[in-house]
Amino acid sequence: MPPAPLPTLDPALYDAAQNARAWPFEEARKLVARIEKSGKTEVLFETGYGPSGLPHIGTFGEVARTTMVRTAFRLLTRDQIKTRLLCFSDDMDGMRKIPENVPSREFLEPYLQMPLTAVPDPWSNEYTSFGEHNNAMLRRFLDTFGFNYEFASATEYYKAGKFDDVLLRAAERYDDIMGVMLPTLGAERQETYSIFLPISPISGRVLYVPMKEVDAKAGTVTFVGEDGRDTTVPVTGGHVKLQWKPDFGMRWAALGVDFEMFGKDHQTNAPIYDRICEILGGKAPEHYVYELFLDDQGQKISKSKGNGLTIDEWLTYASPESLGLFMFQKPRTAKRLYFDVIPRAVDEYYAFVASYQKQDEAARLENPAYHVHFGHPPAAEMPVTFSLLMNLVSAANADDASVLWGFISRYVPGATPENHPALDQLAKYAVRYFNDFVKPTKVFRAPTDKERAALQELADELAAFEGSNDADALQNLVYEVGKKHEFEPLRDWFTAIYQVLLGADQGPRFGSFIALYGVAETRRLITDALAGKLLAR
Repeated sequence: MPPAPLPTLDPALYDAAQNARAWPFEEARKLVARIEKSGKTEVLFETGYGPSGLPHIGTFGEVARTTMVRTAFRLLTRDQIKTRLLCFSDDMDGMRKIPENVPSREFLEPYLQMPLTAVPDPWSNEYTSFGEHNNAMLRRFLDTFGFNYEFASATEYYKAGKFDDVLLRAAERYDDIMGVMLPTLGAERQETYSIFLPISPISGRVLYVPMKEVDAKAGTVTFVGEDGRDTTVPVTGGHVKLQWKPDFGMRWAALGVDFEMFGKDHQTNAPIYDRICEILGGKAPEHYVYELFLDDQGQKISKSKGNGLTIDEWLTYASPESLGLFMFQKPRTAKRLYFDVIPRAVDEYYAFVASYQKQDEAARLENPAYHVHFGHPPAAEMPVTFSLLMNLVSAANADDASVLWGFISRYVPGATPENHPALDQLAKYAVRYFNDFVKPTKVFRAPTDKERAALQELADELAAFEGSNDADALQNLVYEVGKKHEFEPLRDWFTAIYQVLLGADQGPRFGSFIALYGVAETRRLITDALAGKLLAR
């Protein structure tokens, strides 16, 4: 399918962009300086993907963040320079180990060291190979999010000869490239290392073997094949691929890549990639190194391990836009990428969107909503937060979003699932998230004598507010009751409310919760808690 159209830009923001400080603009300015020196009329952004496992959110993050820099560059140059984004899949890489999250590891054992596009699809019969399946999973999500990009397969590029000129140059400058690589290797590895990895004419496997000869004039390499005989193959037409570090530099030189970001685990290798690119006649691209994503145990997320969050898991509980915000914020800070980061990302996203329309041009370019939506944030406000909805799910013991609408429609007069679909979707997310992650860990406790007296007084005082949804007035009442009963610090009073009434250590602004849940319902909730009925939940 054709790529999504490139988003239009608002010319009213061109001038403000020149002084914008958000990190995508800082990176885009480096590209502007690069283009001014080179005189190029097109800028190529690239992201790399290794389809050794199902794509994870980190893979999506590279595309999202690169697109943010691309948008900033377009603003800085008033959209006068053509830009392209190429998502490149290293699917000709050999399957060095079997991922832990495949249906049958035994099924894949015979295909170890085969190119990923020569390994059968272990999940279904829908795709011709393991690599094609994983590429399709990545593209499905990128298309759902509406990215403007071109997809490239290493297998197709190698076999179609798109790298042939640079591969022949690699044969000519083999010693120079080996001179870069060998000092980075141990003595034992140096004995067998070659930048070229032949594809076995016998088994089709990617072979890690030393070269007996590299004939630059003929454009061939000779090695001992799997049958023990000397075998000669051309370096062109997909008969070989490059080791992954030389492949980085080769690709940059062959395609003329201007910008590529990668994780901190690549940082020490960046000078190697750059030098090889230059040896092959290219100019190394601008880099942006981001910190790694961690799972709930603080370990780096991995496609082959399947730890951390998958794209589909995030989208089960929150919108793509909230994921975009998570990617925008502090890319050079290591962040846990697990289910517990979702609620905050959701609420922060809606807060930024709500403030965008009230800001001037300069402030808009600093607002994450601009970058998450690549220049087109919606004009929308969410009247209820995700965290508030989850506490409503708890209090109402709801298993379905329709239960919540009885409370929502009273709190937001005239709102219905039909005329407020975004709020309806948020309510559905809240129900799913609460029941899957919050409910199993909730622990209600009985109040102390002091807390019991304060809660009883709060219930009594609320009687005068029957029918009110004035969140500020209700919050003030909660404060006054806490002060009257001498909670020091006052935070202890709110902690007691959350633990006794909601089974949590913290929660939303309680006046807002009462306004949403209802005064009568809150009084009943307090009565049930004082009677010990919530302890059985």
